Amino acid sequence: MSVEGYITVKQYASYEYEDRKSLFIGEALPVDTEQEALAFIESVRKRYPDANHHVYAYTLRENSITRFSDDREPQGTAGMPVLDVIRKNGCVNVALVVTRYFGGTLLGTGGLVRAYTAAAIGALENAQIIKYDVYSKLSLLLNYSDYGKINSVLADYGFRTEDSDFGAEVKIQGSILKASLDGFIKKMTDVTSARAKITVLEERFDF
Repeated sequence: MSVEGYITVKQYASYEYEDRKSLFIGEALPVDTEQEALAFIESVRKRYPDANHHVYAYTLRENSITRFSDDREPQGTAGMPVLDVIRKNGCVNVALVVTRYFGGTLLGTGGLVRAYTAAAIGALENAQIIKYDVYSKLSLLLNYSDYGKINSVLADYGFRTEDSDFGAEVKIQGSILKASLDGFIKKMTDVTSARAKITVLEERFDF
């Protein structure tokens, strides 16, 4: 697993933009693989079979894959502007499709770029841009005398408690930003005079 976080979108969303009776429908979806991106693009084509164009762009963390298509629009007026919206927001693992219904009036190069950009921006914003960071899931084992000393440490380091078990000892499971792990372990060791047992269970992405 990469130890770096990444920016993507939280959910599917759409956005409509109209210019001189041409309708542009932007749709964004979080994806993890190229297969998912291509399946999404195909699903949009099937939903709007009578549309004039299905312009798309997607970027993936895996193998740094980037793809885009003008879908018969003049070169540089559609797919690249959509891709630029993704790049300017720093997003990966996202697919964007902008479907166009031609309204009868030519928009010109500048008009096409503006329209495709506007539809892509609207869809991406509605899909909620979020940042995934790498979290370490931990198990903490403490005696009761130390338990009262660590609340401020947990709060200071943004520890996310997921489960607590108060048996013969106190067992807490939760997660913390991987970037904060070394400092957290040192502070917990200091506060409990090294009595706290800290076990790293796994690493995962979360937001």
